[in-house]
Amino acid sequence: MTGTLHILGIGPGDPELITLRAARLLAAAPVFACFAKRGRPGNARTIATPHLNPAAEELRFEYPFTTDLPVEDPRYPAEMAAFYDACASRIASHLEAGRNVALLCEGDPFLYGSAMYLFDRLRAAHRVEVTPGITAMAGCWSRAGLPMVHGDDILAILPATMPAAELADALRRCDAAVVMKLGRNLPKLRAVLAELGLTGRAVYAERGTMPGEVILPLAERDDSPAPYFSLVLIQGRQGQR
Repeated sequence: MTGTLHILGIGPGDPELITLRAARLLAAAPVFACFAKRGRPGNARTIATPHLNPAAEELRFEYPFTTDLPVEDPRYPAEMAAFYDACASRIASHLEAGRNVALLCEGDPFLYGSAMYLFDRLRAAHRVEVTPGITAMAGCWSRAGLPMVHGDDILAILPATMPAAELADALRRCDAAVVMKLGRNLPKLRAVLAELGLTGRAVYAERGTMPGEVILPLAERDDSPAPYFSLVLIQGRQGQR
């Protein structure tokens, strides 16, 4: 019999926000896998540590690069595809030997998660089960005490990497928004929000539910690059009343 790949959403950061199902599967898995930046412990592994099977084998997948190579560089898609191919191959070898593998993913696996690329590569030949997780945005708006949408409000999830004109157009067509992938795009986002009169409704959240959490009005945050685990919340129409 072949093993099952369990892709586990392990929540926004607080280990207590892992679901009961994810904790149970993680504790029973003989092998677990996680992504990490080179030389770093990896956020997913840090969150999951209290729930790991002490005897489990660890598969560590270190990204070939993170922010040091722009997405627009022609090498980016080719090298990332090769990286995900190699990760999938390592997991497949365990599945074919009959061992279950738990693949860790911050937040929810199907929302901007690297686990999706392994899901795409392995689902045809292997049994894959996905356990949803509490998203980073849910953790952040809960910690901020910010009800996001009421009634028939429309919520948009937007990457700050969009061109300014496209970002402004998308914000005009929704009532509330979560803007992710901030990085060096904060000045651009700030200018767009000012143009649309949304600055007063924008809240900056960094490492929500984790140690070192920062939550404050975007107007109080400087324009230095934002870390990976950060986003901006723009409350819906109820926030104007």
